[in-house]
Amino acid sequence: MEQQLNELRTLAAHAENRRTETGIPRVAMVQGVIPEHQLTAVYDPMINLILTGSKSMTVGGRTLHYDPATYFVMSVDLPAVGAVQPAATGEPYLAVSLTLEAGTIANLLADLPDTAGRLNAKEAGFSVAAMTPELLDAWVRMLRLMDHPADIPALAQVYEREILYRVLQGPMGWMLRDVALPDSALSRVNLAIQQIRRDYTLPLRVEDLAHRAAMSVSAFHRHFKSVTTLSPVQYQKQIRLLNARTLLVAAGYSVTAAAHEVGYQSSTQFSREYLREFGQPPGKDATRISNALRR
Repeated sequence: MEQQLNELRTLAAHAENRRTETGIPRVAMVQGVIPEHQLTAVYDPMINLILTGSKSMTVGGRTLHYDPATYFVMSVDLPAVGAVQPAATGEPYLAVSLTLEAGTIANLLADLPDTAGRLNAKEAGFSVAAMTPELLDAWVRMLRLMDHPADIPALAQVYEREILYRVLQGPMGWMLRDVALPDSALSRVNLAIQQIRRDYTLPLRVEDLAHRAAMSVSAFHRHFKSVTTLSPVQYQKQIRLLNARTLLVAAGYSVTAAAHEVGYQSSTQFSREYLREFGQPPGKDATRISNALRR
């Protein structure tokens, strides 16, 4: 697989230290030292492949590590803390990702027999699996399209389906399958996640979320925490704090204005929870990030 990885590294060599679009729908790349605040974010559902170096992802109390020998799948939107490391030989971190669309997965499933077995009964919404030569081959064909942009409209969907198919064949195939099937617990939790993200400034009524998911409150709590490692209230809190951080840094909001904008009634409570989440008071943290961005 080293030959395939080397070709992928060459193809992705012009990536920057932020999300770099490739011109291929839903495919992006990144390279180098990434600012810490950019790695603490709400991550979209994705397949993430490390080409050089390594990365850790922490969601709630669970941390996963992966490198070029493995790949990472996140099947739902999750607030997470990432950390990247260069290769032991000094080459900068380099990775590519494919953002997942449930509709694309569902269309692929319609063409496949229902043969994927579930190897993880905990229903987690994210995990790591061993890389395979077949999956790497599909990624190579996908990234080669960057050098042949006229082929993208005809071939990108084909290679995307192949990447998804290879993941469906692997130990995390159940995860993609479940998020695309409307009656699965994972899919119903995902609907609740979308509602929390959309209405994160409003008071959270877990009973309403459970009702919409067609679950009892206790079952909804259990499935939600299994998927996200967070309770619904903890999930909403992290969404609020991450959005407030963006308002403080990118829009220049005051601490009080940012707190109220994301749904807090008390700026004191906001500051206390912000400090607990990010390690610094909101004003000091925003100044630190702004100063780092000017360098």
